[in-house]
Amino acid sequence: MVAAQVGNIIEFQGMKGRVEKVNDNSVIVDITMDKNFDEHEMFEKTVVNHKRYTIVEE
Repeated sequence: MVAAQVGNIIEFQGMKGRVEKVNDNSVIVDITMDKNFDEHEMFEKTVVNHKRYTIVEE
């Protein structure tokens, strides 16, 4: 498994976001770019485990 880097676009649970910080076991992701962001009623950022995403764009 390749961990994402800051600035990568990742996909998780049907959503996309831009990686803002890389931690040992997870990444912090800005999800405001997702087309369905307003529908999910979530915070602007979320934490995603490395095992739970795929890199869409580097």
